[in-house]
Amino acid sequence: MLDKSQRLIYMDHGATTPMRPEVLESMLPFLKGSYGNPSSIYMLAQEARNAVDDSRRVIAEILGARSSEIVFSSGGTESDNAAIKGGVMAMRHLGNHIITTSIEHHAVLHTCHQMEQFGFDVTYLPVDQHGRVSQSDVISAITDKTVLVSVMTANNEIGTIQPVSKIATAVKELAESMGRTILIHTDAVQAVGHIDINVNELGVDMLSMSAHKFHGPRGIGGLYIRRGTPFEPLMMGGGQERQRRSGTENVPGIVGMATALSLSNSEMDMELTRLTELRDKVIRSLMKQIDNVELNGHPNERLPNNVSLSFVGVEGEPILLGLDFAGICASSGSACSSASLEPSHVLLALGRSAEEAQSTLRITLGRDNKNEDIDYLIDVLPKLISKLRSMPSLACLLYTSPSPRNRG
Repeated sequence: MLDKSQRLIYMDHGATTPMRPEVLESMLPFLKGSYGNPSSIYMLAQEARNAVDDSRRVIAEILGARSSEIVFSSGGTESDNAAIKGGVMAMRHLGNHIITTSIEHHAVLHTCHQMEQFGFDVTYLPVDQHGRVSQSDVISAITDKTVLVSVMTANNEIGTIQPVSKIATAVKELAESMGRTILIHTDAVQAVGHIDINVNELGVDMLSMSAHKFHGPRGIGGLYIRRGTPFEPLMMGGGQERQRRSGTENVPGIVGMATALSLSNSEMDMELTRLTELRDKVIRSLMKQIDNVELNGHPNERLPNNVSLSFVGVEGEPILLGLDFAGICASSGSACSSASLEPSHVLLALGRSAEEAQSTLRITLGRDNKNEDIDYLIDVLPKLISKLRSMPSLACLLYTSPSPRNRG
């Protein structure tokens, strides 16, 4: 455990966020006295049911949706799985072709890989050097068998924001001219609570979100499903969530999610401006002080809190360890796959080499980060990079060290 006297600066908000005290406070009654099952009819249960319904209305209003279009889940991964599997299985009599991008979260990519095993064809579209997918590439990929297009709103590693609204409009217009129905899904896990999201302006049929990305509790998320969208449930059982996601509702989590999103939404304009300024200060200062550094992602169309930099000649893990020693929490890319030794599929898709991909640092700022935290990072990181560049690389040490079986 960290010594309380040691400085701790958390800059990994893309991985998870600390729960706000107001969120925990809103959850406590449903962890203590109001513990009824929302599916029961007695008064204790109806307290829980009312809390779920109220929370659903709050979330729906913020997203520009109807309450009936919000389905609660265990988080972003389940929502992505449910959207893709539920959508294409309901549409399988019309076609078996899915379109997505090469830089989606693994919750989307691995689900698409699984659907290939079930006889679906998947097109994985390339992106440009900034991580943006071309609208024309999406349209060109559509066939008379296409049933689903899934393009993330904002990338979890590099922060690039996709032109989802333009893509959705173009796909819907082409589908209508073909006399077909093509569903549009977006993984908005990194976007909801951070940038303005309106499902009608986006024009999507399904949208995934997760509470712990915007200072809510873990283990709770949601899937927006536009009314009339063909959908087969992933979870079968008691028929909760209007038959779309069975399982007893996580009442404390749902209440906490609504509270967190409401707070984030009320502060969004102020935080967006503040975090953008801090983000740009980090990028500008580090690229000025450190040689051979590359910015990953779009220079402008990116999340307000995301900084992704590749430091030529330095491996990511020693950077993270050095920052951790200095009391700074960051990541080398996606925290969901940080244990993997493989280079990031997102960075490779941008055209980065494996070496560049493995020399990447992701800083994701949050509401608790202040200007003095940025100054501290800007002071620590250039010295750390300089020191690491003067040392043998971790890979070289591994390759030159004798293996245990060769030791005499």
